[in-house]
Amino acid sequence: MTETPLPPDLSGVPDAQTSRKSRWSVQWIWLVPLIAALIGGWLMITSILNEGPVISIVFKSAEGLEAGKTKLKYKDVEIGQVTAVTLSGDLKQVIATAELTKDFKAHLVRDTAFWLVTPRISGGNVSGLSTVLSGAFIGVAVGKSDEAQRSFNAMDVPPVIQVDTPGREFVLRSNDLGSLSPGSPIFFRRVQVGQVVAFDLDKDGMGLTMRIFINAPYDAFVTENTRFWNAGGIDIKLSASGIEMETQSLASILLGGIAFETPADSVDSPAAPPETLFELFSGRTAALHNPERDVLKMVVLFNESLKGLVPGSPVDFQGITLGEVSNIWVEMDPAKHAIWMPVEIRLYPERLKLRARDKNRTKLSDEARRQLLDGLVANGLRAQMRSGNLLTGQLYVALDFFPSVDKASINWASEVPELPTVPGRMEEIQASLKSIAGRLEKLPIEQIGSDLRQTLQAASGLLNRLNTQVTPQITAALIEARQAVSSAQGLVAANKPLLEDSHEAIRELARTAKTLRSLADYLERHPEALIRGKQEDRR
Repeated sequence: MTETPLPPDLSGVPDAQTSRKSRWSVQWIWLVPLIAALIGGWLMITSILNEGPVISIVFKSAEGLEAGKTKLKYKDVEIGQVTAVTLSGDLKQVIATAELTKDFKAHLVRDTAFWLVTPRISGGNVSGLSTVLSGAFIGVAVGKSDEAQRSFNAMDVPPVIQVDTPGREFVLRSNDLGSLSPGSPIFFRRVQVGQVVAFDLDKDGMGLTMRIFINAPYDAFVTENTRFWNAGGIDIKLSASGIEMETQSLASILLGGIAFETPADSVDSPAAPPETLFELFSGRTAALHNPERDVLKMVVLFNESLKGLVPGSPVDFQGITLGEVSNIWVEMDPAKHAIWMPVEIRLYPERLKLRARDKNRTKLSDEARRQLLDGLVANGLRAQMRSGNLLTGQLYVALDFFPSVDKASINWASEVPELPTVPGRMEEIQASLKSIAGRLEKLPIEQIGSDLRQTLQAASGLLNRLNTQVTPQITAALIEARQAVSSAQGLVAANKPLLEDSHEAIRELARTAKTLRSLADYLERHPEALIRGKQEDRR
């Protein structure tokens, strides 16, 4: 049987007392979320204040772009990152959304450039090799405009010249691009001093405009009279003087290029300001050619082939160039049923130094010039086409005096004065050969051949008769002569002792004759010796 426990003794416990709390008492636990909210707000405000601008860049494709990884760099300094890559509404382009640092916000202007940096070989330069390991990134070039912009179109290639590069930009006009391209070098005295920046084709398609950049301090050499020409490749010119070849450098041969120079008489011209427009010539000769102020046009008519004579061929007088061929065309004369090939030449009178009594007169009047030319033609001045180079076949027009030619005069009545001509040297040779051929044709070749045949037949008969009749007799005579010679030799051999005695007798006679000669000489000197005898004997 269990015992029931006794209740505890609560006599020592004090009585509970109730107290009434205030309705507005603060619960300290709620300060934690409040502080968290304040911190979150402060972080949000700080994030908003530090947030950089967001821009969109349009690319042709998303190759090399990746959201969250592709960086934006300016001078190899990271300034942003691509946050999203999406397609355009028409699915033809790719839009890359990028967030940049707030410090770059002021540089997002209309002409700021963006392009994708990848390994590239262009204009003889290799760039972007670092992206092989690190991956592609978007390059940025700051513009100069004051107009803010947030949407851009990416460039296909990086800009040739950065905005902060010292130098000046100029504009060239040309008929065609040739071998040039953005990045092609520009040379001054064969030193590279600039590059081609860009080009635009004219709306009418008749030419193009090219922008070039000359680095400082070489831009100071570009004056208002500077001439530019296309120096790409090898400039080979066939002329009456031979083959002329010119090039700037190996780079210009492979990649093309432009060269410029200021004529010697214009070196003191003022420097050209930026954006000055120049003409791009095809070559150095055309660029530095000074236009003649005084030009006399004349026409010469040649009755021979003009192959090898082209516009630009020289007109010279005894090796001195006085002009050039400007045009060649064909004319038909219905009245004479003939075809003419007029050659228009341009003469430069300023290249002739007049030897006149009046030293104060520096230029002839038109009438005086006519009288002078008429006098020269009366003295035999004629135009003649000559070969300048047998290798290239180039021809030129020569002015020279021919005293024996028929009289002629300048036709001043025609639209362009006609200068008398004489046949060329090759034409004269051909005429001589033709004359010789004509004379040969007049010879009775057949009759001469018949007579020659008869003569040969007669000679052949004579030789046959000699062989049959004369030859045997000659043979017999030779045999008899040989026998006679043999008999003479035998006779001489038999009488050999007699011949030896004869030789000894002849020698004795010679000694006797010598003694008699000595005696005669002595008697001639001493005739008294015949009476008195020799003095030595008498003594």
